[in-house]
Amino acid sequence: MPVPPLLAVIGILLGAPAWAAPPAGVARASSASAHVLPTVRQRMQHDQVEVTRLQKEVARQESASQRASRQLEQQDAKIAELRRQLSKLRAEAPADQP
Repeated sequence: MPVPPLLAVIGILLGAPAWAAPPAGVARASSASAHVLPTVRQRMQHDQVEVTRLQKEVARQESASQRASRQLEQQDAKIAELRRQLSKLRAEAPADQP
């Protein structure tokens, strides 16, 4: 036997508050999360400080690496110049000298 439409609407309206109400465990969960939230925020703040420190350390190391790279390039250029001078001197030296 079909359910009259008015009866179906009344059933839906009566059941709606039960669907909208939060489950019984939600109140306890939000209470527990209220205690955890400050700890999580503190941990996030600590982690952010650590990330900032590490970023600064990486920047310092990159700067030091670039300085060292420039110094090596300068030393390589100096070595190449000294080798050219040595080759030139050897070519100009008399053959009878060691």
